[in-house]
Formats: sequence, structure tokens, C-alpha cells
Amino acid sequence: MFKMKKMALAATAICVALSGQVSAKTLKLGMGDPIDSDQGALAVRFQELLEAYSGGEMQVELFPSGSLGSETEMLQNVRMGSLDFALVGIGNVTPFAPKLGALTLPYMIESTSDAVKVTSGPINDRWKGMARESGFEILSWTYSNFRYLTNSVRPVTQLSDIKGMKVRVPQNKIMLATYEAWGASPIAMAWPEVFAGLQQGVIDGQDNPYIVNYTMKFQEVQDHLAEVHYNYSLQPLMAGVKGLSKFTEEEQEWIKQAGIEAQMYSLMFQLEEAGKAKQGMIDAGVKVTTISDEDQWIKLAKDNVWPAFYDQVGGKEFVDELQSQLGR
Repeated sequence: MFKMKKMALAATAICVALSGQVSAKTLKLGMGDPIDSDQGALAVRFQELLEAYSGGEMQVELFPSGSLGSETEMLQNVRMGSLDFALVGIGNVTPFAPKLGALTLPYMIESTSDAVKVTSGPINDRWKGMARESGFEILSWTYSNFRYLTNSVRPVTQLSDIKGMKVRVPQNKIMLATYEAWGASPIAMAWPEVFAGLQQGVIDGQDNPYIVNYTMKFQEVQDHLAEVHYNYSLQPLMAGVKGLSKFTEEEQEWIKQAGIEAQMYSLMFQLEEAGKAKQGMIDAGVKVTTISDEDQWIKLAKDNVWPAFYDQVGGKEFVDELQSQLGR
């Protein structure tokens, strides 16, 4: 079904190009990860869909691997209207829209099913409203799975193994506080600097899903990966409220529809490709471990981190409501 739809979209774009009658608007989409990552998969699909829906009137140029700056810089430019779209990790959105930090509370999202629930329907409308208050429009969500911990020091199978470990995290206070609660030494670092930081020993490790870890080639500078389930990585495709208002109503509908369908494609891509990325890392020599005492990780995170951030993410009542909608 996906292949047939893709062929139809491609045929539409070709027909438009051959007609020579369209004066296209060229739009820029920046992302932090490589083009062969899950971010790249969503971006390419969004590009194909928007160009097809617009009949070639809107062309999307992709800028992967932080070529337009850090994710924070791209978000700033999106909000100002100088960049059309930015595809970024949710942890880098929270400094602009703190209430979205509820999505990064440790162990809030416990499965891919949870991730889909909190990014669709009325709950998703809440996130969009919160983002809009800060000048952003959420167009789509990339489902990237759990942020697994990699490091070059030792295998991690229990809490004591990460004591004092220098772990890179995004500029997200909740994630910083989580690692501190576990006894690690988290360091906020811009995404383009992470590979060099690992290579040079400035940091011992970092956490990201399998596809991100593999496409960023962290297997070249990391020996171990521990499957910790504290944070499900959601990566929204963002537009600026200011920038989006410059488009006609019809153009905005094309953009929003392309975002919705690209999100569905992203879920299928992650489900199909994550296992391949994991095997790729194992084949490269990375030792994968599981956590024997994750119940202790959960207790420390929920007892120490959640209460400290209730006020910033919309209040305890909102967090309880979110839990309830997830069936807990």
C-alpha cells in the first residue's frame, strides 16, 4: 500500500514538472540527524507529500545533519519566520515551550503504544496549543523509540554502573535532573558536538534510540549500550506560527495534511528499521545489555524528578490526567 501511494505521489510530481506551468515556492526544512535516520525518513515523506498535494507549487529542500545550525538555533529561526520547518528532538523544544516537558518526564511513556496515544486525538491538540503559545505549530511527530544509553566505559546492567558517568543530554532540565537522581554526571551539549565529544572523551556516553545511534555512527566511538526505558524519543516537525501565517489557507491545509500522513509513515519506518539498526550496532562490536534493577531507576526518577517539575509542565493535576489517559 505504501509503495503504491508513493508511486502515485511521484507520478503527480512528474506530471507537474513536465507541464512547466508552476512557479514553485521553495521551502527549507532543517533537521539535526542524517538523511538516513528516522528524522530523515519523515522529512523525505513530508517533502514528497507536500510537493504532490500542492501540484508542485511548493518544493521542499532538506538540510540534514545540523547543516542549518543546532536544533536550538533552527527552532529560534523557525519562530522568527526565517526558516520554514525544523525537525528536532522534543528535549530541545522544552526550553521554548516548558509545558511540553511532560512528554520527557522519566517513565511517562512506557511503550510505542503510549507514544501514539499521547500524540493523537485530544491529547495531541493540547500539545499543539501549548506549542502555539510559544510561537510554534507542531505539524508531525517522529516516533524514534526509547533513548538507550551508550558509553565507552563499562557495561551498564544496574544503577551503580552509571555512578559518576559523564552522559550527554539535550538542554533539557528534566533529563539533567533524571541522570543526577541516578548519580551520573549529566552534561548538556549541543547535538552537532556530541560525536566529537565522545571521540575525545569529553563525555563518556549519551542516549538515543537505535536508529539515531546507528546512523550517527556512535558504534565507532562507543562500546556498550544499555536498554534503559526512561525516555521515549519523540521528535516533532515544527513550523513557526508567524511563518505559517504567510501561506494561504489552502497551502496551510496541504502542509498540515502532509505532516499528518508523514507521521503515520514514521511509525511504520521505526517499527521496521529499529531492529536492523540494533543488529548493525551489534555487528560493529557494541555490547548490548539489559537493566536488572530498573524498578529502582523508576522509583528514583518518579520520587525525585516528577515533583520537582510539576509546576513547569502544567501542574500535578495535568500529569495525573495524562497518566489516566494512558490507562495508569
